[in-house]
Amino acid sequence: MGSSKVMESGEDGYVTPGEVLGDSNQLIAGRGAYLADGRKICASLAGRRITSPPIHGSPEQRATVEVVGHKAHGAVPKPGSVVIGRVTKLMARLASVDIICVDSKSVREPFTGIIRQQDVRATEIDKVEIYLSFRPGDIVRALVLSLGDARAYYLSTAKNELGVLSAQSPAGVSMVPISWTEMQCPVTGQKEQRKVAKVD
Repeated sequence: MGSSKVMESGEDGYVTPGEVLGDSNQLIAGRGAYLADGRKICASLAGRRITSPPIHGSPEQRATVEVVGHKAHGAVPKPGSVVIGRVTKLMARLASVDIICVDSKSVREPFTGIIRQQDVRATEIDKVEIYLSFRPGDIVRALVLSLGDARAYYLSTAKNELGVLSAQSPAGVSMVPISWTEMQCPVTGQKEQRKVAKVD
């Protein structure tokens, strides 16, 4: 009787940032991983790839893949660094972000970033609306401008390659970018506005 799927938690080898870990149809992105292009799950840091089976009795049948980094090599944001983060909170003039990795390296401790209204995009800055640029849970790529107030870094998404990399629709599926300013749910067809990052 040959073994098929991974039935218990196990290590699957060493991966590097940006390496594709699998398809979101089969896997959920855990710590150290993020969803890109709507389908691909990629490593956000260098470390060991670990796959955990779905919880017994859970309606979710996909396994979870995560990357466990080496804490000794934890990165610290600095001006000019490119970071990947998860949007946690929105206010009228800013979005709060939990920084996941810095220059493709994992962070040892939690860092908070803030994207201010004037740093969302390069043009028509006065017309930017935070609620039409990001939503909580979005995965964003941003540039560190400076160490701001209260240990929160000021971040910018005002370049084509910066902005939202991955977003979930209200239906719980990954949205697909259809323009610089819109993403669409492939299931319902519903469109939402975002500051979309250009993908290669």
